[in-house]
Amino acid sequence: MKIGIKGINRVSATATVALTAGAVIAGSVFASAAQAATLPVPTIAAKGGYVMNNGTASTLYTKAADTRRSTGSTTKIMTAKVVLAQTNLNLDSKVTIQKAYSDYIVAKGASSAHLIVGDKVTVRQLLYGLMLPSGCDAAYALADKFGTGTTRAARVTSFIGKMNASAKSLGLKNTHFDSFDGIGNGSNYSTPRDLTKIASSAMKNSTFRAVVKTKSTTQKVTTKSGGYRYMSWTNTNTMLGSYSGAIGVKTGSGPTAGYCLVFAATRNGKTVIGTVLGSTSATVRAADMKKIMDYSFKK
Repeated sequence: MKIGIKGINRVSATATVALTAGAVIAGSVFASAAQAATLPVPTIAAKGGYVMNNGTASTLYTKAADTRRSTGSTTKIMTAKVVLAQTNLNLDSKVTIQKAYSDYIVAKGASSAHLIVGDKVTVRQLLYGLMLPSGCDAAYALADKFGTGTTRAARVTSFIGKMNASAKSLGLKNTHFDSFDGIGNGSNYSTPRDLTKIASSAMKNSTFRAVVKTKSTTQKVTTKSGGYRYMSWTNTNTMLGSYSGAIGVKTGSGPTAGYCLVFAATRNGKTVIGTVLGSTSATVRAADMKKIMDYSFKK
């Protein structure tokens, strides 16, 4: 049987196109792999940092990721997580603000949600007061509400115990809390990797996600006399307005902690989440975050 020359040329041409297409695809895959391999690792001023892919838990960036450090108010991520894990939690139940909470703020020179003694504030509102202006008074109120015991001191101790139990349940070996707000007594510490894992776990809760992505809020609370007032809170996490795709999570700072930030962002269906601890200023902290987030999204 004879095969025409044109038929042979047609077969040959089809094969050539297929081979060329395959080479292009393979070439692009290898080029992407090479680009990822040669991507320069950024240098940050923070003493420690860690970023992971929130979907796969794979590490994207690391610097002294397992070194224990003071965490400042990023501790409040665990405070919120413990509250939201309570059985039969009613977010609309009201908590009466006690003088002890405001006295604590004054004594510690702590960040405040400016809660007014005698006001009745819902648990949901306290979570906003905790996470946006980083209110240590809100943290105290939540610890007092959700700890167990016959005295305030016992309830606070119980609540901190729940924070440590939660860390243990996540398998974290380099995290310990001795406070509900990060104003510790020398043994309140975590690591960039551990804090990132705590935040990743907390972000599974829809209420937590809604709170930490909020730039500002005005809440109507009930006064002691039965009237009402409005409380306005602005998020200390400025990356929400300055970094594309930002969805949270929490700032922190202190004399020992330096400037800290736990952060998360989503782009093109990919969520990355991470932490920097011990940066040198709020401005440098933001720059550190941007460097390692940009790097992580490219990986």
